[in-house]
Amino acid sequence: MSAPEHQRFGFDTIFGGTGEVTHAAPRPKRLYPLDEVEALCQASFADGERQAMASMQALQAQALANISEAARQALTTLAQVAHAHRAGAADLALACARAIADAALEQFPTAPTRAALESLAREVEAAPRLVVSAGPELAQALAEVLAETAAAIGYDGQIQVRASAEFGLAAFTLDFGDGAAAFDPEAAAVRVAAALHAALAAEGLHAEPLLPGGES
Repeated sequence: MSAPEHQRFGFDTIFGGTGEVTHAAPRPKRLYPLDEVEALCQASFADGERQAMASMQALQAQALANISEAARQALTTLAQVAHAHRAGAADLALACARAIADAALEQFPTAPTRAALESLAREVEAAPRLVVSAGPELAQALAEVLAETAAAIGYDGQIQVRASAEFGLAAFTLDFGDGAAAFDPEAAAVRVAAALHAALAAEGLHAEPLLPGGES
């Protein structure tokens, strides 16, 4: 550790050999004219005002930065809440749709098979035979329904219905030789849910917000 540096002693007034003053330090001024006092006051006030304004601007800048950060965090949280709300609403809509669909299929289990045969009228018109596979309960009710549908679309080939325990409610397959059609409510519900969740995941937190009144 180095020793502290000492300042050399000096004199304010230095006299020569004959007594004359060779050096004199300026003495502080003790009396000021009124105009000098006013100028000093104005200069001091201006300097204090500049320092106060600089301090105020720094505080304003810090406050704006804090407000900006708080708003950013709030918007991020709001986006997360909105996304969670969308996901919850989608799950609720899926559950409601599933309940309605199950009730409709229990009430009208043969409707999907009838609709499939009607939509495939052009494809099956030249097929000599249709093979329809469904669950045991549905298979019993399909014979008459398919006969009526075939007569309505002008199909005069053979329709064979096969019962299989592997099919669930209203599920079936329709094979007409050159092609086939199938319907499974359980698999369809899984595909719809997967597609909806994939869309929500792709959308993420960047969805366009919806404001009251329909304005986006």
